[in-house]
Amino acid sequence: MVRKLQKVVLIDDNETTSFLNNRLLQRLDLADNVLSFTNAEQAFAHFWGKPAPSVDEAPDLVFVDLKMPGMDGFEFLNQYNRLSPELREKTVMAVLTTSMHSADTSRVAQYEGVEYLAKPLTEEKMQKLLDKHFAGLN
Repeated sequence: MVRKLQKVVLIDDNETTSFLNNRLLQRLDLADNVLSFTNAEQAFAHFWGKPAPSVDEAPDLVFVDLKMPGMDGFEFLNQYNRLSPELREKTVMAVLTTSMHSADTSRVAQYEGVEYLAKPLTEEKMQKLLDKHFAGLN
């Protein structure tokens, strides 16, 4: 198993989904802090909306839903993609969605390094993500 992550962020307007994902992450004891946001704009502003965002404050892993009111997951990814490579390399970005529509999967594929996961988040999906992106951090 990998070391504990410092910060994992859940961005989903469905509070039940966020609650269940939060419970899963707590049960697996993978992160020191799990932060949930129902609004993508607030989440982006919290971590990267400052005049000089800090690499140290960036989350290790972000799960973002695609279909949300206001700033949706695609707009969140657009904003994130405009950050400096130094800021982006600290965070693993994962889309967590019910949409398996080919238009959505191909749009997400345009963002380098963004994972695409179907809801619900499971222990198996979480383990694959950790093995792929955090295995060298033991």
